[in-house]
Amino acid sequence: MKKNSLTPNKGLSLSQAQSISNLCNQRAREIDAVLNNVNNYSKTVNIPNNNNGLLDSTLNTHLIMTAKKLPENVVEMLIEKARLFACVAFLRENMEAKNSLLNDTKKATADTSSVEIPEQPKKYSPLLNQLANVNEDFGWSQLTTAEVCEYLEAEAFAAHIGQFIHKNGTLDNLRLELPNIASIEWMELKVGEKTPVTINVHHKPEELLEIHEKLAKLHRQYEQRVNYFKAKVKNLTTEENARIAKVNADAQIEIQKKNSDLQIAYETAYKAANEQIKTITLEFEKERNAKIKQIAAMRINVDVRFQSVIDEFLGQLSSDQE
Repeated sequence: MKKNSLTPNKGLSLSQAQSISNLCNQRAREIDAVLNNVNNYSKTVNIPNNNNGLLDSTLNTHLIMTAKKLPENVVEMLIEKARLFACVAFLRENMEAKNSLLNDTKKATADTSSVEIPEQPKKYSPLLNQLANVNEDFGWSQLTTAEVCEYLEAEAFAAHIGQFIHKNGTLDNLRLELPNIASIEWMELKVGEKTPVTINVHHKPEELLEIHEKLAKLHRQYEQRVNYFKAKVKNLTTEENARIAKVNADAQIEIQKKNSDLQIAYETAYKAANEQIKTITLEFEKERNAKIKQIAAMRINVDVRFQSVIDEFLGQLSSDQE
């Protein structure tokens, strides 16, 4: 399980976290609406004036397609979008973590494995006692909260900047289209008569290249951090599985040694074992109920890298409630 930022002392409630997450997604959609509504050119057409049914020599220029240039602050918009998604990822991780803690605690049953129920003597099987290998969830659980937060941020930045600049992305499509734009088109306003359509290109190749290079540099930086954490998690998982393999091998040797002297007094120990189980179960239920209350009161302690986004939307929520 990944690290979380839940704390009993201070932070966001689940309802606040959900509201801020919704606001972040709404803001991100607004940014997408701007960035997805761009083009490389506008179109105009010159149409002769019709004076009482007679054409004269003057022309009227009509705009038939509006220019929608990339915003000058496109880099900042992409950074803001990535920051919003990173914040959403952080909040979602912690909301899920709290719900998971509550569900796991509610489903938990008393651990009576420490109580030895007497049986007819039998030999231990080494396979029954072997530890299972761990998966990459273990590796993630070994990272610090700061490392998990950095990974979430780097993954969001790398994904959304990459989506914008890579193949079939908005910037990539603009760059591919730009050199192939004709300087003029023709349209038929009257049968058999073509009218020129002026095409005004509002982007330059060097301008789009400069934007691409800036974003590509950012993308490489964050992608390197993503790959670093993924590699670290894999290494931690591999090392733990190697340790487990050694523990299992040692346990097998030890069990083989114990198999010759196993004896349990069944009838005498049975009643005592049941009383012990009852005591453990009652104590467990008491502790579980207390733990459920404690978890329900936990809040999300905001990491410093997401604080500015959280503060902005908290202020918006406060003003909406006034």
